[in-house]
Amino acid sequence: MEFVAGEKMRFGGVGSKLKGDFKDVEDRKHRAVYETLPDSDQKLQYYSARQIGCRLLGSRGYLCQKCWLPMEDCMCSKLVPCNLWRGIRFWLYMHPKDFLRQNNTGKLLWQVFGIQAASLCLFGIQEHEDIMWDAFQRSGKDKVSFLYPNKSATPKSVKDLKFDDLTLNAGLQEVGVQREPLNLVLLDGTWSNSAALYRRLKERWTAIWGEEDIPCISLSMLSASVMHKLRPQPAWDRTCTAAAAAGLLSELHMRPELSEFDLEGQAEAVECSLDILLDALTVRRVRLGRSITRKQRHRRDCI
Repeated sequence: MEFVAGEKMRFGGVGSKLKGDFKDVEDRKHRAVYETLPDSDQKLQYYSARQIGCRLLGSRGYLCQKCWLPMEDCMCSKLVPCNLWRGIRFWLYMHPKDFLRQNNTGKLLWQVFGIQAASLCLFGIQEHEDIMWDAFQRSGKDKVSFLYPNKSATPKSVKDLKFDDLTLNAGLQEVGVQREPLNLVLLDGTWSNSAALYRRLKERWTAIWGEEDIPCISLSMLSASVMHKLRPQPAWDRTCTAAAAAGLLSELHMRPELSEFDLEGQAEAVECSLDILLDALTVRRVRLGRSITRKQRHRRDCI
């Protein structure tokens, strides 16, 4: 591409966007391709792939590909791995605009629990979405829930999640025992982008199981994340992805039949990783002479 354009690629700004004449040439070319695509789903896939491709190219040699921080601020060595209870599996359904974002918190889940226990699925990337939905179909619709407040016709909480005897059997903790976990999906993106994530999940759910209402749950005891110091939320009842996961684990721990699985310890592991991310971002901002606080955006009258 550089040879054809006769110019080197340059990236910069939020989202590692293309810069200069190369950007203008590529924008015209991609706009022409986009307009020829016959349906909205193909356009979404094309948009998502280009967003992610540009971010990957722009982050080469600059961002750590694990913690998504600049190399000089890499925090990977400070994170402590933790085993997630095998009865559950997290899915991070991430918007492309949050991919490789330095202050994204969803990434902490697979850094702490590993990619088999907390898997990334990128919005609009067909291969990723097929892998996730194939896992849902293996488990069955009764073992899939989405952490997204006030979207089900009948509001549900963590207390409403169902675990069968097979899942709760202590012998399941032995290596080699086959069973399907409860799949817990976290929508990872800004609150404005999460609406698009939800719509696409609902469309796929309806196409597979023929039901309009998808099983969404809300947290009962949501507290402010430490990341609110750098990333204020638009409402008091909203928090970052990792803090939501920690809250979910804490509420699961309060159920008597799950108390033996140390879910509270796993919640604390996530909270510790949030502290480490906050420290790394704060140190970087201080070094660059930037403010370490952001203007509050939420309204006190939010419901």
